Amino acid sequence: MISIGGRKVDFDWLLDIAAGVSWSTLQSIILNPDKYISLEISTEELEVIWKSHLKDHTPLQYLISKCPWRDFELEVSADALIPRQETEFLIDIALNKVTNIVSGRWADLGTGSGPIAVSLAKSLPNWNGHACDISNEALDLAKRNLKSILPNANVRFSSGDWWEPLKRWWGSFDLVLSNPPYIPSDLIEELEPVVKNHEPRLALDGGEDGMNAFRKIILGASNGLSKGGWLILEHHYDQSEKIIDVMKNIGMEEVSFEKDLSGTKRYAICRKQ
Repeated sequence: MISIGGRKVDFDWLLDIAAGVSWSTLQSIILNPDKYISLEISTEELEVIWKSHLKDHTPLQYLISKCPWRDFELEVSADALIPRQETEFLIDIALNKVTNIVSGRWADLGTGSGPIAVSLAKSLPNWNGHACDISNEALDLAKRNLKSILPNANVRFSSGDWWEPLKRWWGSFDLVLSNPPYIPSDLIEELEPVVKNHEPRLALDGGEDGMNAFRKIILGASNGLSKGGWLILEHHYDQSEKIIDVMKNIGMEEVSFEKDLSGTKRYAICRKQ
């Protein structure tokens, strides 16, 4: 018997991803309580995972080492931020901007476990791709994900701080995406334990006002982007106006924003002249 406690939505997710019991199957069991189902892992293994989650709020994604995202499944670990649903929309915005470009060069700055890089490589197979991160452990994770999902993808991985490792290709990037750390330092301790106690602070802490990474990325776009190249950033719920001001102040064009599914300004967009 699995121990009780915790959120039902989390346990349902665990049953689906770890044990192969989909939501529709769970619904059929409710309607037919005598029905038997087979699990992809034992109930003992499920109980160990669930108890670990309840004990110290360890994210279920880390406990089972995987996370579904868009139309694929990623390996995840405590070396990188767990991919969020909100970031999936970042890909949709980007693809809409380059829909008529057959080939080009894209970059994913701060790739983490590689969700953005894998998505761009899948959707833009004729493009040259670059994925960067300052964490070598995160880069190794992203490399494994790309190799397992798209073994022949044309993506180069580089270690370093934002634009710096891409200096050789400055001026040639037609599309650059980033979901950088953006939580103000003094708000880290206010996050849920499942986040602040387990996900890497390097991927969360955006400095005093949460804007440290954004300033570097946006200023670097002046040199890094090609003429007409797009920069698209995911940010904190209250940073839209600040980021848009920085984009405008360095002369970027077509500066705009998009909202997430909850109606919050979440994505800042600009284009180099």
